[in-house]
Amino acid sequence: MAILDSFFAKFSKDIGIDLGTANTLVYVKSKGIVINEPSVVALNTKTKQILAIGNEAKRMVGRTPPHIVASRPLVDGVVSDFEITEQMLRYFINKVHQQTYSFLRRPRVVIGIPSGVTEVEKRAVQDAALNAGARMAFLIEEPMAAAIGSRLPVQDAAGSMIVDIGGGTAEIAVISLGGVVISKSLRMAGDKMNESIIEYARDNFNLLLGERTAEDVKIKIGSAYPLEQPLETSMRGRDLVTGLPKEVFVNDAQIREALAPAVRVIVNNIKAAVEETPPELVADLMQKGITLAGGGALLRGLDRLISEITEIPVHVADDPLTAVCRGCGVVVEDLETLKDVLVNTTFEKIPR
Repeated sequence: MAILDSFFAKFSKDIGIDLGTANTLVYVKSKGIVINEPSVVALNTKTKQILAIGNEAKRMVGRTPPHIVASRPLVDGVVSDFEITEQMLRYFINKVHQQTYSFLRRPRVVIGIPSGVTEVEKRAVQDAALNAGARMAFLIEEPMAAAIGSRLPVQDAAGSMIVDIGGGTAEIAVISLGGVVISKSLRMAGDKMNESIIEYARDNFNLLLGERTAEDVKIKIGSAYPLEQPLETSMRGRDLVTGLPKEVFVNDAQIREALAPAVRVIVNNIKAAVEETPPELVADLMQKGITLAGGGALLRGLDRLISEITEIPVHVADDPLTAVCRGCGVVVEDLETLKDVLVNTTFEKIPR
């Protein structure tokens, strides 16, 4: 049976999935990242039928009639709606296997999860993947995957620090000898920054913004540190006084003020993690620096602010948005060698 399994494994398209709150990325063995779509599902509440998943569903956000709900099945990096998460995973797995012959086995799947999740939440992700058509489901902590994807030497006897700021969670970890020495998982990341901009617009301009508009403003002019070149953009929404459309122009200083509370929480936790790190590993960090990954790493000046507060050099990973998925991909390519970095849990095969 083991010989048959290894024979079919050569033909099976094993995949790595970064199951993010905002985006889901899929890595296929020997091919690289083939899918990068929003983690959004559009559901008809009358018929319970799923109408769209990914890019198509994201276009519907905020534009649907009452009986159609475009929502994210993951909140703060964990599964909030099990059935819809399962359907979303099935959609992505089927999309990868569209051109595969029927005799080929179901794939082995490596999925990135936040480091602070409970056993029940781990089980929910694993079961969703198995029910969606995976042959075996392995879990890896997102900071470990981000570190591997950023090409940090995680298996060496030396400290590496990774900060992965995604949509739902910010993961802070110090890694050495293939294990996590210090870790912090914050429910404070990109989505909370968007909410901060919405609150700022409401409190200062009596302007009600949509979530997508707030995210666009953050991407266009958001920053964590004063900029050399001032930036400005418009915010369009509804005037809370008149109820009519309203446009307001804002600059980078105003949006920096809006983002400051969320940024402060992340930076303070990074500082706390450094303070808890054993002295030998701190010496390594001073030499190698801190690596930023995830979409939040693209916030202008964040690396400079963290470096100023921690007194440690800070680098942004190459293509930080795909770091976790690339890390899952590295593990998929060599599961036997890297099995020690996976989350220790009992994995099952689907009964045939």
